[in-house]
Amino acid sequence: MFGCQQKNADDSPKIHKGMIHTATLYPNGEGKTFDMDYYLNKHIPLIKSLIGDSVKIISIDKGLSSNYSPDSPVPYLAIGHMYFETMSALQNSMTPAVIEKILADIPNYTNIEAIIQISVVEQ
Repeated sequence: MFGCQQKNADDSPKIHKGMIHTATLYPNGEGKTFDMDYYLNKHIPLIKSLIGDSVKIISIDKGLSSNYSPDSPVPYLAIGHMYFETMSALQNSMTPAVIEKILADIPNYTNIEAIIQISVVEQ
């Protein structure tokens, strides 16, 4: 094929020790709303366009249940994960202007005040 290069599965970035991980947790509760379709199709592409290649991996969890019981309410409606090679890569990509644009989009998909944790991958 001309002008087309297929990526092997092995070419995908991998999570490894030392990476910086951000978890954005959206707690469940009475009156809380979360539009997963908007989040996946608008908000995440916005983030990708703003921070570019500095983010190596983005994954999204949608809560299903808690305590291994299918009928129990989830503690979090969604959790967004981003992985960066270094803390400086995270800090350099999250400029005040970028953060302002990300925060301005949040009311379009949720009324939840997110909890953000930054961690280092240990294993």
